[in-house]
Amino acid sequence: MPIVLDSLNLAEAERKLCEEALVSAGSIVEAATLLGITRHALKRRIVKHQIEWPRPRVAPLRTPDTMLHRSAIAAF
Repeated sequence: MPIVLDSLNLAEAERKLCEEALVSAGSIVEAATLLGITRHALKRRIVKHQIEWPRPRVAPLRTPDTMLHRSAIAAF
């Protein structure tokens, strides 16, 4: 998977690589393995670059159908 850099700034490249590894691996341990560094080294980079991890989960939108269904179940 090629990663396109916007500039030759090393700090930006490091941040982008860390973010890409975290998203594709899903965990710090697996992302660190992909990057060839320890999980502690990746944690330091997460703090250094202020990478938000774990990513906040987005709650699914409640539709009127699901709200009606839940209330109908609760009535029984």
